[in-house]
Amino acid sequence: MAFTFRHPYEFAPGFTRPVAYFCMEYAVAQPLKTYAGGLGYLAGSHLMSAFDLRQNMVAIGVLWKYGYYEQVRKADQTMDILFEEKVYGFLEDTGIRFSIQVSGHDVWVRAWYLPPELFCTAPLFLLSTDLPENDYLSRTISHKLYDFNPETRIAGDILLGAGGARLLECLGWEPEVYHLNESHALPLAFYMYQRCRDLGELKKRLVFTNHTPEEGGNPRTGISLLERMGFFCGVPMSEVRSVAAVAGEQLDHTKTALRMAGRANGVSRLHVGTMKRLWALEPEACPVISITNAQSYRYWADKAMYRALEEKDDGALLARKAVCKQRLFEVIADQNGEIYDPRVLTIVFAKRFTGFKRAELLLTDMDRYHRLVTNKDRPVQLVWAGKPYPMDYAAVGVFDRLVHVCREYSNCSVLVGYELRLSKQMKGGADVWLNTPRLTHEASGTSGMSAAMNGAVNASTADGWFPEFARDRVNSFVIPSGDPKLPEHELDGKDAASLYDLLEKEIIPMYYDYPSRWLSIVKNGMSDILPAFDSNRLAGEYYRLLYFG
Repeated sequence: MAFTFRHPYEFAPGFTRPVAYFCMEYAVAQPLKTYAGGLGYLAGSHLMSAFDLRQNMVAIGVLWKYGYYEQVRKADQTMDILFEEKVYGFLEDTGIRFSIQVSGHDVWVRAWYLPPELFCTAPLFLLSTDLPENDYLSRTISHKLYDFNPETRIAGDILLGAGGARLLECLGWEPEVYHLNESHALPLAFYMYQRCRDLGELKKRLVFTNHTPEEGGNPRTGISLLERMGFFCGVPMSEVRSVAAVAGEQLDHTKTALRMAGRANGVSRLHVGTMKRLWALEPEACPVISITNAQSYRYWADKAMYRALEEKDDGALLARKAVCKQRLFEVIADQNGEIYDPRVLTIVFAKRFTGFKRAELLLTDMDRYHRLVTNKDRPVQLVWAGKPYPMDYAAVGVFDRLVHVCREYSNCSVLVGYELRLSKQMKGGADVWLNTPRLTHEASGTSGMSAAMNGAVNASTADGWFPEFARDRVNSFVIPSGDPKLPEHELDGKDAASLYDLLEKEIIPMYYDYPSRWLSIVKNGMSDILPAFDSNRLAGEYYRLLYFG
């Protein structure tokens, strides 16, 4: 039976304009492992809110056969990497098959469908090249999210961008807006340009979101390699150079997206300033606005805590927090063999492990670290989790160093398997949600938003989304930071000292000596995070400010 696509709901007023949303990763539910980290969490929340608000959106991604990777342990408890084939019986095979061109060869693509009612998301199509019609190399295009091989990653971009456009043609669904959520699907822009050959017309329909100022998320690639692989979808090289304003031999993917899109956004007010400094001063870049990231209240918030907050029942709120802490502590006991105490202040650092996020900042001064974790009068419990990019050996080294340090203390743990389920457990179990990026490096960050929805108090440097939320010592704690122009080792030393001062002089004493004041900060954080950092606000702003801007 032929697959017939239709939206599962009537569109709400103001949200009827058809939008195609292209993203390399989506985190919509624990069983569907098509994500690596924050970009996927953001995209997943966006799709949930698009469903809740009844928006006319269709999302396109890739069905990664081995996901990102499974984070497991070696014999000595340090980190290991497992690529395990994923099986998804709940996805619907649309029966749609079509071919795209990669490196001058036909590559067959199969389209799978996530029924919206399953996880309450906007319609999501996932593309795969893992078909018997393809040779082995072609099949590997959709094997691993962010594959180690640069040519495989470029082929993945072609699959998402050009393949996504071909899918929409097969469906007979014509968007008015094409949304590049990061530059991975940039071949879409060239595919559309090839059809209209008019940059002005393209700009009327293409919008772009940048999620990071970090070099790894803003690739530059040799144009000869891109041309050979078919990245430009048949647009002649002379025209590519003109349209993308390429003067040398490398294509700046983000700069090109900013030039070919009609509108773009950064993901916090601070990030927009960084974008303009890095790219948008280019004379032909499109206008850039701020739409700060957010997370789904429906998915992330602990509803029992919010009921207690609404009913002004402090006892019920504290009791529920203790239950959530105990659930996390069962995971810690299972993985690490340590028994944690729900009455003890629990500090959690959990996010993607990468250099600028500084997971190891507390280890900068080991004497102070030892005093902190061995204080019997005001004890603390520390928990880390996060998945480094598998080839980021420095980040893997940080993870392993934390494992070795935590072995010496029964109140310090490092967990593996940081995905949606564990993320929710850690946010429910945290008293303090620690975030320590070097200033100007965090475009937004979202983990602290959902942490606040679970009664955790944010302690963070003032980067990304945090300055838009933080009321220091009222709903959170702001870690004073040094001058970001300092050499990294000097900045890290100053920031570590500031963090220790904050913990020793304010956070820990307040938790133990002034519990009513501590509870006030918890409640203010839970209240202030809504509605500004619920993804319903984000999804509405995308329609009003970007899709109709």
